[in-house]
Amino acid sequence: MTKLSTLIGALASAVAVSAHGHVSHVIHKGVQFRGYHPASDPYSSNPPVAVGWAADQLDLGFVAPDAYGTPDMICHRSATPAKGHVRVAAGDTLTLQWNTWPESHHGPISDWLAPCNGPCANVDKNSLRFFKITGQGLIRPGAPGYYAADQLIDNDFAWVVKIPENIAPGHYVLRHEIIALHGASGPNGAQSYPQCFNLEITGSGTAKPAGVSGTALYGANDPGVLVNIYDAGLDYKVPGGAFIQGGVSAAPQNPEKATATGTPTTVGGSGPQPTVNPPSSTNPPATTLVTKTTTAPGTGPTQSPWGQCGGIGWSGPTVCGSGTRCVVVNDYYHQCQ
Repeated sequence: MTKLSTLIGALASAVAVSAHGHVSHVIHKGVQFRGYHPASDPYSSNPPVAVGWAADQLDLGFVAPDAYGTPDMICHRSATPAKGHVRVAAGDTLTLQWNTWPESHHGPISDWLAPCNGPCANVDKNSLRFFKITGQGLIRPGAPGYYAADQLIDNDFAWVVKIPENIAPGHYVLRHEIIALHGASGPNGAQSYPQCFNLEITGSGTAKPAGVSGTALYGANDPGVLVNIYDAGLDYKVPGGAFIQGGVSAAPQNPEKATATGTPTTVGGSGPQPTVNPPSSTNPPATTLVTKTTTAPGTGPTQSPWGQCGGIGWSGPTVCGSGTRCVVVNDYYHQCQ
């Protein structure tokens, strides 16, 4: 297969999943650091040093509940450590900037830390033991209600994480995850989107909480995973248990805007050196191709791939764009696939 045909295939795949996203940058004190870019980095022989772990995410896909007990659940599919890291102080906040997230994918956001016992650039992910520092789920009840992922969308696809003030200094992996619950009323219907980032935490904290393997954070049948979010009376519980002492359900969601771009610190490096000028964009758009679609007369507007196209109470588009069809996920949610 030629490089051109490979690239065309990848771009076509990107169109099909353009609604899903990834963390494009981590922002700390106004300086943004590059995450892993799954649509472009795999095709570069020398991609820029990033603070986000690489993963097999060409389709911007998810980890299904039947894979929760596998290494793919740790930091996403076939993930490998980032070569760079962000240096932060205990008590600092970080803004995780997603490039996009679909409105239909309601669900919780949780954040975890795991010590690397040395620089994380070469850590064995199977040795990491994670403890939960945040976990935000249902904010406002309803059918389906207003979840942490909805708040992320309202904040221009940004999420703020606070590093607990009591955490001992050292090198850590920050595990950030959204669980999409639009299809979670049936077995194996939830969709987990874990992403990992390397941090060096400084400060005078002494806490070294016990943790668990990324393959044992929760199970496929846990109440917060197998759940019907279209039940207006739902008392939703974020999976994964309680966060540690010093953690919070969620930091105040006041995302930072980047004013400069920094170079990630590498092992033996001297630290970030931000540019003088602000970055061209703090919220890069999703990779898409412009295509022409036609709508049959009288059928109304078409829905984009992976968007909602039906279900109880749905009043939006019910016709899927060219190349996709409306699939019944459950009584409340039909999706263009």
